[in-house]
Amino acid sequence: MSATAANHDSKYPLLSALAIALLVAALNIGLWWWGNLPNGPGDWHGQISGFAYSGFQRYQNPFNHDFPSDDQIEDDLKLLGRYTSRIATYSMLENPQVTRLAEKQGLKVMAGAQILKGMDGNEKEIDALIAQARRYPGTIDRVIVGNEVLYRNDVTPEQMMAYADRVRAALHQPVSIAEPDYIWLKYPELADHVDFITIHLFPFWNGVTVSSGENGKSDAVGQALGAYHAIQHRFPNKHIVVGEIGWPSNGDRQKQSYPSISNEAIFDRVWLNEAKKENIDYYLFEAFDQPWKEDLGEGRTGAYWGIFNADRQLKFPLTGPIIEDTNWPWKAIAASLLALLPMIWFARRFSRFKPMGRLFFCMLIQLACGLLTWSATLPFNFYLSWIDWTMLVLLFPAQIAILAILLINGFEFTEVLWRRSWVRNAGMLRPDRLEKQPFVSIHLACYNEPPEMVIITLDSLAALDYENYEVLVIDNNTKNPDVWKPVQAYCEQLGKRFRFFHLEPWPGFKAGALNFGLKETDPRADVVAVIDADYEVRHDWLSTLTGHFHDPKVAVVQCPQAHREFENNTFRRMTAWEYDGFFRIGMHHRNERNAIIQHGTMTMVRRSALEGTGGWSEWTICEDAELGLRLMHSGYDLVYVDELMGKGLTPADFKAYKSQRYRWAFGAMQILKGRWRWMTKAGPLSGGQRFHFLTGWFSWFADALHLLFSLMAIFWTAGMVAYPELFSLPMQLFLIPIIGFFFAKAIFGIVLYRARVPCSWYDTLMASLASMGLSHAIARGILHGLTREKTSFVVTAKSRRLGESSFAAFAPVREEMMMAFAISMCVVGIAMGYASHLIEGRLWIFILCAQSIPYFSAVAGAWIAHRAGDKAG
Repeated sequence: MSATAANHDSKYPLLSALAIALLVAALNIGLWWWGNLPNGPGDWHGQISGFAYSGFQRYQNPFNHDFPSDDQIEDDLKLLGRYTSRIATYSMLENPQVTRLAEKQGLKVMAGAQILKGMDGNEKEIDALIAQARRYPGTIDRVIVGNEVLYRNDVTPEQMMAYADRVRAALHQPVSIAEPDYIWLKYPELADHVDFITIHLFPFWNGVTVSSGENGKSDAVGQALGAYHAIQHRFPNKHIVVGEIGWPSNGDRQKQSYPSISNEAIFDRVWLNEAKKENIDYYLFEAFDQPWKEDLGEGRTGAYWGIFNADRQLKFPLTGPIIEDTNWPWKAIAASLLALLPMIWFARRFSRFKPMGRLFFCMLIQLACGLLTWSATLPFNFYLSWIDWTMLVLLFPAQIAILAILLINGFEFTEVLWRRSWVRNAGMLRPDRLEKQPFVSIHLACYNEPPEMVIITLDSLAALDYENYEVLVIDNNTKNPDVWKPVQAYCEQLGKRFRFFHLEPWPGFKAGALNFGLKETDPRADVVAVIDADYEVRHDWLSTLTGHFHDPKVAVVQCPQAHREFENNTFRRMTAWEYDGFFRIGMHHRNERNAIIQHGTMTMVRRSALEGTGGWSEWTICEDAELGLRLMHSGYDLVYVDELMGKGLTPADFKAYKSQRYRWAFGAMQILKGRWRWMTKAGPLSGGQRFHFLTGWFSWFADALHLLFSLMAIFWTAGMVAYPELFSLPMQLFLIPIIGFFFAKAIFGIVLYRARVPCSWYDTLMASLASMGLSHAIARGILHGLTREKTSFVVTAKSRRLGESSFAAFAPVREEMMMAFAISMCVVGIAMGYASHLIEGRLWIFILCAQSIPYFSAVAGAWIAHRAGDKAG
């Protein structure tokens, strides 16, 4: 971006914000318009040859013995009489009044007898057919014995021919059997037992496109005509009736056949014109949508073949252009208006971002509002069952949460990539003269740590290039004297600057030990520094950073939590780079609004602020993060210096790695509950601080949602496999945003890592594996933290447990293994069932596979840790 453009943005922030917001809103409306471009199949004028008619209304179902009334059928027939003079029916027993009511409307009926496997029912249907055809000879002009009976393999061809012969002998009206075209070619002898041939043509199920072919005809219509001509050629002396032909307006895609209103309009209108040209006798399938047909094994598609919807409204005009969604302008405007003010606010509030960044995030806002509008309105395009509405009620809030997490992650992505510069960017300072050096009391709390590891840390502290400091080593509750006494002896050897305390028993975990240290701190101390027992610090740690405390508003100076000795160990390497991501990306993002997470190592705190706000909190196992929040609430600044001033050891194995992250997640929820009012009500915390402390843990909430969604998915999939009549596939509107979120989050994470973390592509992918492997531990920490008050403080092991078997290596991930196995079985169950050929079934399989990734990642992480430990040993 040129300097002129940058100056213009800073000079006229509201004007540039309006321009960006209006541009994105216009693009949104343009996309809705593009998705609903009118199609122009040939107009249809005149009467339709006939309609296949089922009279069941929106919520009626023959399986529940819920049938339409005379008034409802009469209203249907009055409506159809405006478009045709003929209807075809399928059963004489379900709605026997149709013929009588059709006679009142002057409609001709091709009456059908329903033939199924049960012989008794077939006899009753045939008797009723014969009786009605004799009673209404002027209305019933044709009769059909059975509808796709041989296609379903319900009875034999011989039985069907016997039924047809019997009806022909009893009636004067012409008689036929209705079957798909290929059945007539398979059993040509059927033609000798009927007066005319009735074929069903559904190119949709053959997976062909509805688009225009070489002769201006629809490919699908061309295939239907080809099938009609083949039957005509095979049976030249028989009249051919197309008993069913049509295209669905909604449901599941079939290869290249896509159900939509525009495609139904194109197919039907092209067919009507072609049939008129060739003088084809046909009945359009069907008059009205029949929602109950979703239960017949065709998936959702079975409900949407009508020219009219279930509310008896014409789906598309028979003349003029066709628009897929006639309500799209209102939806587009609603989505744009919903996004407009948030976009203007963001683009103006963050005018310091580069224009591309503001444009990108405004597009994310518009996308989220568009998805909300789409998700809220799309269900009304379907005939949803109570199960579908239950899924909607359960998943719609989850979709809102997903969009919120996407926007939060997108804000971090935008700020990190498209900032012009960091607003708050602290660095190393020139060392103070001796007389100006603040006195620093360094506190090192340890519990059952290997003495040789602690001694390395003490040596690095002894080598500090600083005069005014002391070191307090506080060992709390280590039982074995062989562990803590060597550290005590070494402190005595280092001199009076190093003081050792052994506390047993002592409450409060690490916070309790640090509070003890506060009481023992030298009165001269202005600053309290805390490091972990495994850290080697740089000699200039204090000399180059304590100068920040000359500003009385600064309460904390925090450096990254970095690691050493990981380069040649696959597990330690992947975890080291996983940790690094937060300190290179998230901490900078939070630091812009003075909202960093204080960590319990490589941190320095102003003593007066620490003591003045109550010391270290012993009610939470994340006393460090709680202290940082408390200091912000008291009006202090926290400074983040992205300089590796000390390096520790990564967790020794996957069990320790999981345990640490579980503790952090549990402690975060303790803080959230304990300081909820601070974060949700106006007060000393700024809006940016409240934002980060409320939303900064949203990614962890996403892990908890992931666990709950996985358990729901396993339950629902088991239901679909065992009881398909009760459990149906979730609709695409539930699935597509979830898949989009999965890809967006993966892309955001990888792009930010490549931009900010100085590691290779291999390390980036391995860090991603490590991060995903923690998902279950974080989810358990979140859920336990929300429902429990306290948990045990487990110290993160930094040295490997000896003698661990290969089997024992997987013990820490047994829950993840069970989840991975259960989801895998769900995938197999869906893949082997009927749903695998449906687009929703394939989307569901994809989601299940995506859901399994964190669990397989945890298993892989445990195995990598075990193998890396074996090699190290």
